[in-house]
Amino acid sequence: MPDAKVILKPRMARPLYSRHPWLFEKAIDRLEGEPAPSDEVQVQTDRGEFVAFGLFNPQSRIRVRLYSWDHEQRVDADLIVRRMKEAIQFRKEALRLDDPRGACRLIYSESDGLSGLIVDRFADACTIQINSLAMERFLPSITQTLIEEVSPNIIVRRTDATVAHWESMTATEEILLGKDRSEPIVFEESGLLFLVDPIRGQKTGGYLDQRDNRRSAAFYAAGRDVLDAFCYAGGFGLTASKLGHARSVTFLDSSAEAKTLAEKNAQANDIPATFLLGDAGRMMGDLAREGRKFGMVVCDPPKFASKASEIEGALRGYEFINRSAIHLLEPGGILVSCSCSGLITPSDFLEMLAESAIRAGREIRVLEMRGQAPDHPVSLACPETAYLKCVIARVV
Repeated sequence: MPDAKVILKPRMARPLYSRHPWLFEKAIDRLEGEPAPSDEVQVQTDRGEFVAFGLFNPQSRIRVRLYSWDHEQRVDADLIVRRMKEAIQFRKEALRLDDPRGACRLIYSESDGLSGLIVDRFADACTIQINSLAMERFLPSITQTLIEEVSPNIIVRRTDATVAHWESMTATEEILLGKDRSEPIVFEESGLLFLVDPIRGQKTGGYLDQRDNRRSAAFYAAGRDVLDAFCYAGGFGLTASKLGHARSVTFLDSSAEAKTLAEKNAQANDIPATFLLGDAGRMMGDLAREGRKFGMVVCDPPKFASKASEIEGALRGYEFINRSAIHLLEPGGILVSCSCSGLITPSDFLEMLAESAIRAGREIRVLEMRGQAPDHPVSLACPETAYLKCVIARVV
């Protein structure tokens, strides 16, 4: 058994018995022993009852990440490897995301029982994102498992700077297998080719959670002029053109790098398009004042709220960009509005959209309410794993 124990305050064990994997500092009464960072600890109730085994980080708000609720199962490399294999097999067999030219999320942290670990595959490249100090100790086993199960030619390890600060880790970008490539990785999605840089691209290199939403939105694009705002790699617009037979596609992003990436993806798929560089909210307002109209506008901005104190401001930001998008839509046009801010609830998001429509003098009729793709499953034990909202609506 672990030498150190974490004793909970009274009545603090209930969410942990429900297998929520995060134990915060405020729930802890005391430590018995002197655990070092990443050490395994046993979590007990105030009456000495076993709750779970986890890994300790004295610098993190998540003081203990829990991995085993079985008093016979320790948190070791064998457990991590077994859960990785189960997660990868699920993507291959149940989701059929095993096309070697394709891309998918192989490991989704808490939803696969591997809190702090995310792995994405883009064709022959894998990107590992370590989001907890606890997972760093298993990096050699993680890398070896990917080699055995996926046979990638390149494995890259990424660490988000904000998460590294929260976890007292070093923000790192390193190649664990293979060599740095001057050419981007090319993967296929919905019959389209996409370029991705797993070393220097955003997050793990690409956004796979919107895969099915891009296809669903494309269904409504036939014969329409489409504006893909906050376009990044151009996924929504290109899919609307290729699968949905949109009449035209315009891409808009504030990042010159994103605009260049969208241009390259359009060229790779021989799709003619217009590309605009600038702040999406302001530029949509400028386009509206010029009298421009679109049959579909996609708003897929970056995360607006990372902590509770930012929620109110985030909702104001979402309202502004969606009101701007509504002004650009022709009568009966399609609005595709997304939020990846997990702290924004679906009900708050819909209320924001309703307010946007009222202020724009229009009416919104929701056609589809969607979330993240199934290789990003939601753990009901950890509701925080549900973060993505994608509303497809008709604006009259």
